[in-house]
Amino acid sequence: MDTNINKRITAGLLAYGMSGKVFHAPFLNAHEGFDLKAVVERSNKNAVKDYPNMVSYNSVDELLNDGEIELVVINTPNNLHYEHSKAALHAHKHILVEKPFTATTAQAKALFELADSVGKQIFFYQNRRWDSDFASVKKVLESGKLGKLNEMHLRYDRYRNVIGPKAFKENPVEASGLLYDLGPHLLDQVISLFGKPLSFYKILGKNRIGTLVDDYFSIHLSYPDSVNVFVTSSMLVVNPQPGFVLHGVNGSFIKQRSDIQEEQLLAGMKLTDAGYGIEAADKDGLLTTIDANGKKTEEIIPSEAGNYLPLFEAVYQAISNKKPYPVTREDVLTQIEIIESPVTT
Repeated sequence: MDTNINKRITAGLLAYGMSGKVFHAPFLNAHEGFDLKAVVERSNKNAVKDYPNMVSYNSVDELLNDGEIELVVINTPNNLHYEHSKAALHAHKHILVEKPFTATTAQAKALFELADSVGKQIFFYQNRRWDSDFASVKKVLESGKLGKLNEMHLRYDRYRNVIGPKAFKENPVEASGLLYDLGPHLLDQVISLFGKPLSFYKILGKNRIGTLVDDYFSIHLSYPDSVNVFVTSSMLVVNPQPGFVLHGVNGSFIKQRSDIQEEQLLAGMKLTDAGYGIEAADKDGLLTTIDANGKKTEEIIPSEAGNYLPLFEAVYQAISNKKPYPVTREDVLTQIEIIESPVTT
């Protein structure tokens, strides 16, 4: 990580639910280039318990009117991302926006135009690029041991057979449903590896009793050289399936979706604690290859360490030193185009 800290950037969070408490505050607080100053908490004032010097504002407008804050984390409900991003840019703040960035490509392009007009940057919070399991998959691909890849499956499943309490996820409002919730994670991982697909085929399902939104999706993405990628997510999977299955001309790799950072942070672990981001050994991947003589070899691939701090380092370097941010506008537009497209018939 580049430790060239030229200045400190003052940051604020628009919410302090799980995302603020787990995915943002610990990293902004740990990075030497950021000062985490404020958060919006409309009712319960919990942030001060974790960060005694934190300022707790009662509204988004109060935080946006704070002239010291340069970077605003948009971690409010999905259907408010566009509204809050636009307001923050009008207030001349850089923004880091959780997934989904927006509900539509039209909204995304409007925000890009606004950001350019006010001279501020937009950053996309696609933290799953820095998961330990995905880092392990990338390492295997880059090793070349699979040979030419022909098929890849990515899954992100849960078992929740009842309707959840979060209205913005369960009611048919803008950017609701499982595709907008977990689709950005899976699609961004694929896009980061292969770019924009040549074509795609999408299926949505509503399987829980009483659901008003999709709780299942499967997307088949076609890439050059006959590479086929399948992303799938369901709310009704009791026995977890492998998160990653890759097949190449020389073998296969199977890995559970098992990044442990969220679990560790919820349990109170610090980024500096020994073992942070390290998966248990029984979560290691299995690489099976066959050589030119037909000999089959099985190799346990230890998991790479997961750590979301490099995402915040990339934000810092983009603001302070004009370095390119790894998640591009084109990446996000491709993702949203797939998500907002009509179901294939």
